[in-house]
Amino acid sequence: MNAVMAFCGICLLLVVGKLLRSCIPVLQRLYLPASVIGGLVGLLAINLVGSEISSAWYSPWSSFPGFLINVVFASLFLGVESSGGMKKAWSITAPQVCYGQIVAWGQYVVGLGVVILLLRPFFSVPDVFGNLIEIGFEGGHGTVGGLAETFAQLGWAEGKDLGYTVATVGMIFGIVIGMILVNIAARKGHISNIRTYSEQDRLEKIGVYPESKQPHAGRQTVYPDSIDSLALHISLIGIAILLGYFLKQGLAALDVIMPASVQETRILQSFPLFPLCMIGGLVLQWFLKKTNTDVIADTVQMQRIAGTALDFLVVSAVASIRIEFVLAYWQPLLILCAVGILWNVVAVLYLAPRIFKDAWFERSIAEFGQSMGVTATGLMLLRTVDPENKTNASAAFGYKQLIHEPIMGGGIWTSLAVPLVMSWGRGRCSLSAPSSPPSGSLSGGQKCGFNRSTRNSPPLYFIYQ
Repeated sequence: MNAVMAFCGICLLLVVGKLLRSCIPVLQRLYLPASVIGGLVGLLAINLVGSEISSAWYSPWSSFPGFLINVVFASLFLGVESSGGMKKAWSITAPQVCYGQIVAWGQYVVGLGVVILLLRPFFSVPDVFGNLIEIGFEGGHGTVGGLAETFAQLGWAEGKDLGYTVATVGMIFGIVIGMILVNIAARKGHISNIRTYSEQDRLEKIGVYPESKQPHAGRQTVYPDSIDSLALHISLIGIAILLGYFLKQGLAALDVIMPASVQETRILQSFPLFPLCMIGGLVLQWFLKKTNTDVIADTVQMQRIAGTALDFLVVSAVASIRIEFVLAYWQPLLILCAVGILWNVVAVLYLAPRIFKDAWFERSIAEFGQSMGVTATGLMLLRTVDPENKTNASAAFGYKQLIHEPIMGGGIWTSLAVPLVMSWGRGRCSLSAPSSPPSGSLSGGQKCGFNRSTRNSPPLYFIYQ
């Protein structure tokens, strides 16, 4: 019954989050997703009255994000039709790709830079602490969940909870600061098509489509007497995940024949599953295309499945954050998040006007939303400043995802960067298995990081000295 209770608990939090957003105007003005609101409610409930609640309701939640991110990435390219006008699309998308890559790589630069110059000397955090900006902001809750096993295998289990915290901060402030930037741009005349909160009707404010305007959730591609269309699409995603799993097993087998210097980094062994699921989806879509059976996969249905998985992922990730880890790192976390936010704002206000020849604010605010939260946040901000798609920002942003996502924000490099920094970085710590997780704040004399000598040990908690 534990699985039933855990699933029902997550569903309850999502509905509570939706009800709160519908009833509280300030949450509507902040455009906070129901998944974040519900997750925060769950987090408060667990930490305030957790002793009165059976752990069966929430103990499995921490494992949900690591699985659901595989669903999200496996569905990215399933059902996507190749565009015949790629040359024209690239002319629109190239600046968007460059800007997105600059923002993502910049998050590594400022994150690792502030750790090396400030946080490591004063708070003794490991170098990999700097990766949390790109993982949490650009990657989001799903990427953190997908890297949870990697963090554990490399001896920094706290990375998951700290990553969830950074991702939550990024999503909330991405919306709040994003709307502040939108209002500043409107006052300065950079945009003229803005759709304000006051211009929305009542149903739009609470997030409900009127009955006459409810869009379709996708096409049914097969007759239901053979197999339900939704069941088929979920099965295709499962096959893509299976292909990703085989690739992961292949990497583990390949590690055996690698030189000792490569084996020591444990890059191949600790490589997460979710980017490989994306490759599995690409392979499966290619096979469907070659066999002329790609008509069975509808991209809109795939998007709905991915959106569902992402909502359940976010609410379970936020609700399962370990507060004791956040409190232990609250000072360096605060500094890291502030620096990350500052970099994203500078990118919008300084870099974007110099990179984009047209619609610079519309194109950059979409990137700001994604680089702080999720793609949906970027689209929401873009819809606010360009509700009628009068610019090419929406098309450029969409095409850019096909190139950007496989690399950054949960892609190949995001996955490689963690073991690389943990293997070659500084600021390592002693590992042991205390009876309870660490608590309290860090001080200058505490040592925290990754210890090479315990590389092959099971995931353990840090001893604070």
